[in-house]
Amino acid sequence: MGTTKGATPAIVALAAQGIAHTVHHLTAHPGEEGFGKAAARSLGVEERQVFKTLLARADGTPVVGIVPVSGTLALKALAQVMSAKRCEMMEPRDAERLTGYVVGGISPFGQRQRLVTVLDESAFEFSTIFVSGGRRDLDIELAPQDLVTVCDARVGAISG
Repeated sequence: MGTTKGATPAIVALAAQGIAHTVHHLTAHPGEEGFGKAAARSLGVEERQVFKTLLARADGTPVVGIVPVSGTLALKALAQVMSAKRCEMMEPRDAERLTGYVVGGISPFGQRQRLVTVLDESAFEFSTIFVSGGRRDLDIELAPQDLVTVCDARVGAISG
């Protein structure tokens, strides 16, 4: 179980719900590879096991898409899961304002408001996955089913 000392809203939210998780402080700094791939390198795990939290709009409604850092968010697939005609990526400043986190550190947990969340089905290939802990240098490791439970997330093939 993680600690709440110096915790981000993400860590506080998980602790409040009694969800088993491990907090990892990252040492790698992103270059051209980006935050997610730097996180995988720092953690010493496959990029497919580290997930990024992205925000899109499905027919104008904000939605969180969680996909492996090795892939991209497939907007057509996300639209299908959302039963929407169209999906588009959200502008970074809008994502930051909506979630309360900075890009590169957006966590699916502890956001300013609860949003519809979709987790890529590949998460279930692993007993645990890594997602942002609410800062660029912090990741949380937890079971994919626990993420689904906490976020009331849908699961679908949304990674391209």
